[in-house]
Amino acid sequence: MPEALSTDRILALAEPETLRDPYPAYARLREAEPVYWSEAIDSWVLTRYEDCVAVLRNSRAFASDWRRTGEQIPTPLLSIQSLDPPEHTLIRHFMVNAVRTLDHPALQRMIADRVRERLARIRRQDSFDVVTEFAAPIALDTIVAVLGVARPEPEWFLPTSQAIVDGMDAGVWPETHEPAVAARARLAELAEGWLADPPDAGLVGYVAAHGADSGIERPVLLNTLRAVFHAGFESAGRLLANALAAMAAVPDALGRFAAAETPVAVEELVRHSAPVQADGRACVQETSIGGTVIRRGEAVTMLLGAANRDPARFHDPDALDFGRAPNPHVGFGRGAHSCLGQSLATLQAGVVFEILAAECDRIRAVTAPVYRRNLTLRGPSRFEARLA
Repeated sequence: MPEALSTDRILALAEPETLRDPYPAYARLREAEPVYWSEAIDSWVLTRYEDCVAVLRNSRAFASDWRRTGEQIPTPLLSIQSLDPPEHTLIRHFMVNAVRTLDHPALQRMIADRVRERLARIRRQDSFDVVTEFAAPIALDTIVAVLGVARPEPEWFLPTSQAIVDGMDAGVWPETHEPAVAARARLAELAEGWLADPPDAGLVGYVAAHGADSGIERPVLLNTLRAVFHAGFESAGRLLANALAAMAAVPDALGRFAAAETPVAVEELVRHSAPVQADGRACVQETSIGGTVIRRGEAVTMLLGAANRDPARFHDPDALDFGRAPNPHVGFGRGAHSCLGQSLATLQAGVVFEILAAECDRIRAVTAPVYRRNLTLRGPSRFEARLA
């Protein structure tokens, strides 16, 4: 293996101040050694936009399915997230068709109703927690509507969901692995119950009605529903919270959002404040990336948060520019494994910020956001704010 740096920079990303704002650390990584071997996570680490996109687009040389390197992968981990073409193509097309059957205007109205209900409560308070009183409840209401299922009890679901997120960083903190395995099993049991007594509509209803004739194995369908539920909640909710934190730092952000085209402005929020900060692949075919040879069997970690702030691709990348177009960010990934739910996530964010921009002048931070100790999926655990 390549020689490790004397102090592994990946570990420094977990410092509290860096969790709050990782982008200066990403910039230093990108400038010092944009392709380097991390002993801490036993992986190559990429920080340049061009290099990350090259890996994301090349599913022949870089696998999401580690079975292609000879590893044994437990059945509970086989889902739309971990399969490669042609298996991935089949489940992705199936789920894309499921998403197309959703009543998007009705979903948009439901989100708007929930946002206004939340705002009515918040306005009666001196301040509110952006995460627990706004972003997370709206994200949970949205994903259960998309699936067509009942809302789980937050006291049970939220710790379960967070355990899975923590396990995404098990390469850095091995102690998070087993709790994540147990948490995924609990969500899989919940999904099994959905399919045993399915709703008539939503993604679960579609899977129950069409899954048997799809040619897709039932465990893959079940695991995919579990993964869609978890990702739809965590990624969408953290996007809202991250974006609100970013907008609180810019006095006229809501006004600027109101003056912009909503789809363009939302894409900029995704680029600037994306929750998904990292993604991984296994090299299955020796390939040169950024002038470095990646050999078969080696892992590659793409710091997508760094790629989205790469000045070689984005002018003034740290600025929140609601007119930025084109905006080829990798906040939703790229290539075969681009995010299945990106249209739903942008719909939700568009509704939320359109209403906030129409009804409020500014969001003000009461306390600085406190970020969770997560490197893969970034988001605050607490953020006290006030709407003006």
